[in-house]
Amino acid sequence: MKSKKNKLLRLDKTAFSVTSAFDDSETTSFWLSKTPHERLEYIEILRRMNYGHKATARLQRILEITERP
Repeated sequence: MKSKKNKLLRLDKTAFSVTSAFDDSETTSFWLSKTPHERLEYIEILRRMNYGHKATARLQRILEITERP
C-alpha cells in the first residue's frame, strides 16, 4: 500500500486527549460509520506507525512437528 496519502501521513505527538477506556459510545458510532475497507486502511496506518520500516517485512512462519503418543 504505497500511496501518496501514506507518504504524507505524519503523527502530531503534541496533540492528544485522555478519555476513559469505557466511554466509547462516540468512538463506536464513528467506526461503525466507516466502511470495512476504511477501517482496514486505518489499521494498516497504525501498524506502520508502530513498526516503522519493519511493517513491510513478512511475518516469520514457524513450523513445528510433534509426535503424538
